[in-house]
Amino acid sequence: MTTNPEPAAPRHVRWALLGVMLAMLLSMLDNTVVGTSMPTIVRDLGGFDHLSWVVVAYTLATAASTPVWGKLGDLYGRKHVYLISIVLFLAGSALSGAAQSMSWLIAARAFQGIGAGGIGAGAFALIAALVPPRERGRYQGMTASVMAIGTIGGPLLGGFVTGHFGWRWAFYINLPLGLLALVWCQVMLDLPRLRRQARIDWPGIGLLTLVITSVTLAANWAGTTYAWASWQVLGLFALAVAGVAAFIAVERRSPEPVLPPRVFTGQRNFPLAIALITASGVVMFGATLYLPLFQQSVQHATATSSGLLLLPLMIPIVIVSQIGGRYMSTTGKYKIFPVVGAALMAVGLILLSTMDVSTSRTTTSLYVAVVGIGLGGQMQMVTTIAQNSVEMRDMGAASASLNLFRTVGGSIGVAVFGSLYNRQISHQISHQGSAVQGAANGSHLIFLIAGVVCAVAFVAALALKEVPLRSQKRQGAGPDSPDPHPGVAASAVR
Repeated sequence: MTTNPEPAAPRHVRWALLGVMLAMLLSMLDNTVVGTSMPTIVRDLGGFDHLSWVVVAYTLATAASTPVWGKLGDLYGRKHVYLISIVLFLAGSALSGAAQSMSWLIAARAFQGIGAGGIGAGAFALIAALVPPRERGRYQGMTASVMAIGTIGGPLLGGFVTGHFGWRWAFYINLPLGLLALVWCQVMLDLPRLRRQARIDWPGIGLLTLVITSVTLAANWAGTTYAWASWQVLGLFALAVAGVAAFIAVERRSPEPVLPPRVFTGQRNFPLAIALITASGVVMFGATLYLPLFQQSVQHATATSSGLLLLPLMIPIVIVSQIGGRYMSTTGKYKIFPVVGAALMAVGLILLSTMDVSTSRTTTSLYVAVVGIGLGGQMQMVTTIAQNSVEMRDMGAASASLNLFRTVGGSIGVAVFGSLYNRQISHQISHQGSAVQGAANGSHLIFLIAGVVCAVAFVAALALKEVPLRSQKRQGAGPDSPDPHPGVAASAVR
């Protein structure tokens, strides 16, 4: 490894990444934009009993397909695999907008989620292919902005589009923007296309899909459709545990594993980064869902204003990510940011857990800003740390793993939080007849648990080893080609 100052990234990289970021933004927005459209969709299509599946189908398909897309990019070239995922996402968007029944919409959302999985897995791998780790910090502001806007801006955009144009345009709006991203990436991304003779790890893919499906369904059903101690939920978790054991055994023997074990065992920084990114997923999904609920239920904010009150979370994420990225690129140092970031997240969430019916919106915004500063110091920095821990041949699988654990961590967090929140409200209504106090108590419990999760993440951040960031791509690894494997033929073509 070298610690010499890295050469500047090519001038066109930032322009090329704009198309990648636009596609990533669309996929993230579609995970949240549909929420505010739900009432209108139900009035038009019916099927209230299956309403949750409009979200679950998308989330499940995204999570299950993410590692597969990552491995396909490693094997066959990241640019063209990314373009295919955009095409599938756009096709799913068109089918969702044209849905004539709830079943049609659910199926279309699953198809759309498959494309979104490829977009999420490919975006970070493409950044890794274009920019060495030392230089990558300069582009953190772009990715942090996309993630913050995609997570927080979805409900606002969904409400505006549905109110002015109808719910179908919540999906149709993806088409012109997605086509722009598709053409932009085709023209601006200058990466080779790989033709490789390699066996696809179908047993590994099948087992991984089984595990992800079991965990996602259990997380979404627990405490709502079924009790946490029900045989359905416990059975799904047991199936997931058995699937993980079988998956590990299969991956150790596979010549081209979908999630190579060497990624997790090569350096300790990668599994530590997974722990940190999972904590970020829990906080990001939980905060953006339950902060507006607290503000609407307890502080009597409107739906629109509660969405705007999340700006103290989003703005610090963007600013701190930009500052941290530039510091990392200049000095090569990075450990201080996830350490301080995890600590601030824990402090901010514990402060949020002290809120009650008398807490002002200004005080809430200050607490939220502390969480935002912490997230800004951790989110994108952790991605770079993880990518610096693996070989270029595994970059797609590693990036996909990060997105997978962020998504699954967020899904489990939201499920647990939702169960606790609903239980507190039901308890307060039955004993004191006060839903407002129940919302305050539920929020207290949610933020306290999230604070404990971040305290654990702080310990993981302390254990990070500050490995010098690579200034150049490793010898023998082209910008988009994996390290050569014995017995695997590869040829790069434009």
